[in-house]
Amino acid sequence: MILLFALLIGIVAGLRAMMAPAATAFAARFGGLALAGTPLAFMGYAWTPWIFGIAALAELVTDQLPTTPSRKIPVQFGTRVVTGGLSGACLGVAHGMLIAGAIAGIVGAIVGTLGGSAARTAMARAFKSDRPAALIEDVVAIVLALVVVMAA
Repeated sequence: MILLFALLIGIVAGLRAMMAPAATAFAARFGGLALAGTPLAFMGYAWTPWIFGIAALAELVTDQLPTTPSRKIPVQFGTRVVTGGLSGACLGVAHGMLIAGAIAGIVGAIVGTLGGSAARTAMARAFKSDRPAALIEDVVAIVLALVVVMAA
């Protein structure tokens, strides 16, 4: 079951790159995600959730700008793969599955990046505007992140 959660948090990273590590870091700091004594213990340090949280909020704002580059360009795509892998690894390591969690997070990030882009494009076409599609994607990313870290 934990690998499913790692895959889902990876999908969140594919939708919003900083949302997944922000949710994971807050869960490590305040929600009982047991990372102390692991190589990923830094995710639960005092400042980590706030740094990722600010980055996630900034991403929610900048994603609405027309000049924001596609999530499928190498830097954006790579960032999603890295944050998905990190977040998946955090969920996995808490259950003794660091590598499997990281792989599931990476796979989820790829699925979330490509699937999220396709879904947003389709919604934007249907709405004849990108803004509602972007806001729906924001809500999906936030809700899915919260559900995953609370259930994991």
